[in-house]
Amino acid sequence: MSNEPTTLRGVLLWICADPWSALARRWNYKSALLSALSRGAMFFTVNLAAGLDAALAALLVECVFRVSTAGFYGALTQAFRNVRPERVGTVATMLLLPAVCHSLELLVHWSSGTERLAASIAASAAFTAVSTAFHLFAMRQGVFVVGEEGRPLQEDLKRVPRLMVGFVRGGARGVAATAMRVVDGQW
Repeated sequence: MSNEPTTLRGVLLWICADPWSALARRWNYKSALLSALSRGAMFFTVNLAAGLDAALAALLVECVFRVSTAGFYGALTQAFRNVRPERVGTVATMLLLPAVCHSLELLVHWSSGTERLAASIAASAAFTAVSTAFHLFAMRQGVFVVGEEGRPLQEDLKRVPRLMVGFVRGGARGVAATAMRVVDGQW
């Protein structure tokens, strides 16, 4: 593990005091590439009902937007991966990232005239909820990380199936544990 801060306050101060080191130098090409591919396909599919031209336009806008921004979102997620307790880093990432991301995304697609804007943003926001949680989980395992601790994207992709199983199992355990707390009156 690097010398990155491990508290929420520390990470927020680091990002504000030195955004170059915290975000720009750690621009995450893996996040940019994977996000542009997956979200571009999603915007294309959602907008296909409005016609092929509308779908292609939405695809292009989303790919340009994601290549331009998702590397910074990946850097932001990577910055929060070492926050302890983990739930604090998870909550911060799950609130901060979508607020910034979807506000900009809405503005970009609105200004470009995306046909099915509400459905596109809703699908993107739902995808963000899952993908952000998964990427944070993966980055805590050293996958999709860039910089000194990073590995080649091909190696990361080989680890994805096993990570998906662990992510689903962990989510199921978390839901079960929460349900037990509710049943026991500890919630």
